Amino acid sequence: MIVYNVTMKVDKDVAEEWVKWMKEEHMPSLMVTGLFTDRHLFRLLEQDESEGVTYVAQYFCERLDDYNAYIAMHAQRIREASFQRFGNKFIAFRSIMQVEG
Repeated sequence: MIVYNVTMKVDKDVAEEWVKWMKEEHMPSLMVTGLFTDRHLFRLLEQDESEGVTYVAQYFCERLDDYNAYIAMHAQRIREASFQRFGNKFIAFRSIMQVEG
């Protein structure tokens, strides 16, 4: 199993709107590609929130090929929608992980 992990720091003034948008629009847009089997959104606790609130979105897929298909066919369009909606009110760091065992 592959986990596509996106860690984001979101400005406090848009955090509530951003979470609603993530749950109702952004995450479903990744799921509708059919390449991911599940997703979860987390708020990191015990973090310095002076520069914003930190969240982690995780998307699960069966194979690395599914993730690569997402990147090749959908990622740019979906990421652009994020920037159109929230501009520079967030930053994101992406990583890919493989479940062992």
